[in-house]
Amino acid sequence: MKTISFFDTKPYDKIFFEQKKEAYGFQINYYKDKLNGRNARLAEESDAVVAFVNDTVDRAAIDKLYALGIRVLAMRCAGYDNVDLEATKGKLKVVRVPAYSPYAVAEHAMGLALLLNRKLHRAYNRTREYNFSLHGLTGFDFRGKTVGVIGTGKIGQAFIDLCLGFGMKVLAYDPYPVAREGVTYADFDTICREAKLISLHCPLTKDNEYMINADSIAKMQDGVIIINTSRGALIQSEALLEGIKQHKIGAAGLDVYEEETDFFYEDRSNRIMQDDVLARLISMPNVVVTSHQAFLTEEALENIAEVTLRNLRDFFDGKPLQNEVK
Repeated sequence: MKTISFFDTKPYDKIFFEQKKEAYGFQINYYKDKLNGRNARLAEESDAVVAFVNDTVDRAAIDKLYALGIRVLAMRCAGYDNVDLEATKGKLKVVRVPAYSPYAVAEHAMGLALLLNRKLHRAYNRTREYNFSLHGLTGFDFRGKTVGVIGTGKIGQAFIDLCLGFGMKVLAYDPYPVAREGVTYADFDTICREAKLISLHCPLTKDNEYMINADSIAKMQDGVIIINTSRGALIQSEALLEGIKQHKIGAAGLDVYEEETDFFYEDRSNRIMQDDVLARLISMPNVVVTSHQAFLTEEALENIAEVTLRNLRDFFDGKPLQNEVK
C-alpha cells in the first residue's frame, strides 16, 4: 500500500478522500499546513504528495521532496501556476484535475453576477434590520445585454450556456476559439468597450497577467460588472479599487485575489487585516469577495478525490498519465 502526504487539508477534502482511498490502495497522512520548502520534510517515508492551489511548490519544496524520494506531485485542482514546473524537470511528475466540475464554477460566477446586479447582499442585510426600503437596489435585466466571456474552456462554455439561457449577447475571447451558435469571438479591447458584464474563465499565464488594469478598465462601459472566479492576478487589484472609487466599475465579484494565499481558506475574523487593498475591497458596498469557493460542490469534491487518486494509481502502475502537466 502506497502512502500519500496530503497538504493544506480541509474537513471537506478528508471526507471524500477517505471514502475512496482504499479502493485505490492508498494510505493518507493529512496535514493542515500548506506545502512549502520548510515543511516538505513531513512527506518523509511517503510515496507521493497531494497539494492544492495555495501551496508554495517552489524549487525549495521540490528539491526537498525529491531528496525524500518523492517522484510524483498530484495537484487536487485544475490550476498549477503555484508550481515551479522548471524545477520539476527530471525530478517529479506533476498531475492535476483538469475539470472537476465546470458547472460548479460557472454557476458560482453567475450567482455573483446576479447577486451584485440585483443588490441581493444589501437587501438581505437591510431586511434583517427590518429596513424594507427599495432605494438604491435597482438593477438591470440581463436579457439583451452583452456579456464578455474571457476564456472558453469547459468552465467558460458552461458559463456561456447560462448566459444564453438568460438571453444575453455573448462576446468571447480565447486564443483557441470554439465555434458555437450564439457566440461571437472578439478581441479583448472590443469586449472591454461593449460588455456590460465581464467574467474571467481563463488560466493565468505570463501573457494575461493583470489583463484587467487601469488601461483596460478605462475602455470599459461605465457601470460594468466584473466577475473573477479564475486567478487573482488576472486583475491588478489597485486598479480595480480605483475603478470602483471612480464609479467606473459598477460592481465586482471576486472568488480569487492575487494575494489570497495568506488569507483564503482560514478563519481570520479575530485578526487585523494586514492587506489594505483587500480590506478596502471588502468594505465596498458593490464588491462581494468569496474565499475561492466556486468549486465547492459535492459533485466537484467527489470528482477531485476520484481523479487525484486515479492519477496517482496510474503513476504507480506505470500507465500513461492522462492529466500530466508538461
